[in-house]
Amino acid sequence: MNNEEIPVYTRGQLALRNGQDREEIWCAYEGIIYDVTKSRFWKNGLHYGLWAGQDLTEEMKDAPHSTNVFDKFKIVGKLK
Repeated sequence: MNNEEIPVYTRGQLALRNGQDREEIWCAYEGIIYDVTKSRFWKNGLHYGLWAGQDLTEEMKDAPHSTNVFDKFKIVGKLK
């Protein structure tokens, strides 16, 4: 998928993919939205006190792991 083919989602659309309103569990980092549904760490949309369905760019600064963690997840869109 090249950059022109990536769908764009609003924050409201991202918020619906929180693992509770819909089955999809998505989160954004630096404007890119990732599907973390298959991760065992995001059960029910919660991961160590962080909720899915939002932009986690600021929260990643305090994460105990690197941002390379997103490399294993599918990119599903860009955040508008």
